[in-house]
Amino acid sequence: MDEFWVFGYGSLMWNPGFPFEEKLTARAFGYRRSLCVHSWVHRGTERRPGLVLGLDYGGSCIGTAFRIAPAERAGVIDYLRERELVTHVYKERTMPVQLMNGRRVPALAYVVDRTHPQYAGARTAAEAAAVVAGAVGKSGPNSEYVLNTLAHLQELGIRDHWLEEVAAELPIGAAVSVRA
Repeated sequence: MDEFWVFGYGSLMWNPGFPFEEKLTARAFGYRRSLCVHSWVHRGTERRPGLVLGLDYGGSCIGTAFRIAPAERAGVIDYLRERELVTHVYKERTMPVQLMNGRRVPALAYVVDRTHPQYAGARTAAEAAAVVAGAVGKSGPNSEYVLNTLAHLQELGIRDHWLEEVAAELPIGAAVSVRA
């Protein structure tokens, strides 16, 4: 059986929630990490949506690839579908990713559906920060999600200049990072 990999680009990188055999830095080409999804539940509400990350078209994205044991494959896919496809704002895709050792492998990933009502589109860092600053959902403040994600990216040695700009635009009170 072929190797099975999962590509994470946001909270999945530091909170995968599934067993894995190997975890490596990887790059997906043709997609970028973007705060392009309106969060109506976890980091906002339908009246005051927050913004969460999605893989959107264009550029490339450095994230984490997880190699899953063959015996765990079906369970991991079930878990990810329950986690990522709640409102179907993401599309499940298998795409090539390049591991830090230069090897290319196919990986399961979740790409934003630009036709979905929750798709927020591209925004400037200031526009994104304005949305993030006032949104709160059942999992907590949206600013906490952004800052926590950024802190974990930095721990992994991954720079995301645009997300850093968003964080810099957040009000001073939001600058305290809370780790999950």
